[in-house]
Amino acid sequence: MERYQAIVAYDGTEYAGFQIQAGVRTIQGALEEALGELGWQGAHLLAAGRTDTGVHALGQVVAFDLDWSHPPEALAPALNARLPGNVRCRAVTRVANEFHPRYAARRRTYRYRVIESRQADPLGERYAWRIWPALERGILERVSAAIVGRKDFAAFGTPPRRGGTTVRHVMGTEWRPIEGALEFTIQADAFLYRMVRMLVGSLVRVGQGRLAEAEFLDLLGRPGAGHGGPAAPAKGLCLMRIDYEAPDGFEAEAPLTGALSVTL
Repeated sequence: MERYQAIVAYDGTEYAGFQIQAGVRTIQGALEEALGELGWQGAHLLAAGRTDTGVHALGQVVAFDLDWSHPPEALAPALNARLPGNVRCRAVTRVANEFHPRYAARRRTYRYRVIESRQADPLGERYAWRIWPALERGILERVSAAIVGRKDFAAFGTPPRRGGTTVRHVMGTEWRPIEGALEFTIQADAFLYRMVRMLVGSLVRVGQGRLAEAEFLDLLGRPGAGHGGPAAPAKGLCLMRIDYEAPDGFEAEAPLTGALSVTL
């Protein structure tokens, strides 16, 4: 019996989130069903996090114990042959038996995609939040930079466990234009439930002049001052990657400085 780590990508549109639930389609349910066809007899696989209904992933990480007599590189194709087309195992490796994808994680990176347009975009809006009016870049730069650091984000989410801390360390944020859209990337040691979506919802309202910059900063500085909702729609959010070790030259390879990177 060996423990394996798998990197999983999925389109969350048709799923009721990652975590298994009775009577509804979930990503975890699809993965466990595929594993069962390969002889897996575990109770539940381990996961780095639980994405919400409609949220997507390119770098979700799961772990499971399995008797597998073939090379590890043969396991991903075997799983993909049994998974639905909107869930894919990107890679599988052997890991230490004590590895837990949630507790061993050092940082997580999410991306949120926004389309600034008056007109509907039937294809683009499957994976993005279409907004109008457009965002005021200068204000967006200031308030996005203010998120970086170790702060109490109680106004922007709830802890996964009742009574848990709402303090999180955000390492960086960045906005940049990609293929006709704006993408917001945020990296932190961990996130509260709905934290990214609530931050994006508030940032968009500030950028459109519907929420005062001072009010947003007050929510960051005084967590009891109010609530940062409403949250941005789930469809624009994607879990990009989870890091377990700090690779050499990490800052040079993937800088997230808190600055807004937008070409007008």
